Amino acid sequence: QVQLVESGGGLVQAGGSLRLSCVASGGISSIEVVGWFRQAPGQQREMVAVYSRRGGSVYADSVKGRFAISRDNAENTWYLHMNNLEPEDTAVYYCAAARSKERVFPRSWEYDYWGQGTQVTVSS
Repeated sequence: QVQLVESGGGLVQAGGSLRLSCVASGGISSIEVVGWFRQAPGQQREMVAVYSRRGGSVYADSVKGRFAISRDNAENTWYLHMNNLEPEDTAVYYCAAARSKERVFPRSWEYDYWGQGTQVTVSS
C-alpha cells in the first residue's frame, strides 16, 4: 500500500516561491504517474501538474512557466516548485499517485493514492 505525505505549504506573499514535497513509501515501484492537484474553498479540485513515466510532464495553463514538477534520484520524493505565486494559487495542494493505467495521463478519479494535502496561502 502506497502512502503519500506532502509538506512544504505555508503563507507567502505574492511573487514569492514555495517548494512542496511528496514523499512516497510502500510499493513505490508500482507508481507510474504522480500528480499535484489543488482545491480552493468552494471550487472543484483541479490538476496542477502531472509527471508520467510514459508521457513526461504536463501543466495546467494557469501555472505554466511558474510551476515545475520534479523527482529526486531515489524516485521516492516528488516536488512541486512554485514560483511567482499569485493569490489565485491559494488552495490545499494534494499529491496523488497512480499505477499503470490505459491513459498516459489519468483523470483525477483514476488515481489510486492520495496524500492528506498541504495548505498554500498567497497574500496580495
